[in-house]
Amino acid sequence: MEVEEMGKFWSRVAQNKPNGPRAPEFANFTKPMGGTALNTRSSPRFDVFGNDFGWGRPTTVRSGGTNKFNDKVTVYEGPTGARSMSLEVCLTSAALVTDEEFMDVVTMP
Repeated sequence: MEVEEMGKFWSRVAQNKPNGPRAPEFANFTKPMGGTALNTRSSPRFDVFGNDFGWGRPTTVRSGGTNKFNDKVTVYEGPTGARSMSLEVCLTSAALVTDEEFMDVVTMP
């Protein structure tokens, strides 16, 4: 199919598509705010574990790739309902390697 048939917008989208897998990158929201930020948003009212698309009940919930950045913590209602929670914590590998307590747990003796 020719670019002329698809239009200019399509050609721009095709040019900007990533070519294969790449390393994930985190957005930096704290830099413009002087190094510290607290951002609260979304709604706890979504029944994320109640969705069943024919594959069975979800075992975990995660945010999409565009919603990941360093030091981000996402809290979802847990799989057992009220009084439980699931956490998604986004940290760079550099931050994890410098955490001695974390490295003690994940490093083989």
